[in-house]
Amino acid sequence: MSEVLSIALVGLWGGLLGAVFFGGLWFTVQKGLASPHPAVWFLGSLLLRMGIVLCGLYFVAAGNWERLLASLVGFLTARLVVTWMTQSSRLVQPKSVTGVSHSP
Repeated sequence: MSEVLSIALVGLWGGLLGAVFFGGLWFTVQKGLASPHPAVWFLGSLLLRMGIVLCGLYFVAAGNWERLLASLVGFLTARLVVTWMTQSSRLVQPKSVTGVSHSP
């Protein structure tokens, strides 16, 4: 039972790391597109997010492949959750201009 609980907690930690990574990516895209210097946002965010996730996975896995696998499953589950949660902002389409034809 202790091993199952340990793997479940590692999966939750992986989910937290995934939420930080993909939530940070969503935040970066929102801020980077409105910024006069988007490259700084995207590069800085990439380095910060990758550093957090790689260090987190290294410490959570502790050299055990089962723990690494459980944390990666949690990480990918967080990707699905963050994608689902941010989907509503993607569904909002800009209003099209009526009366303008793009055909020759």
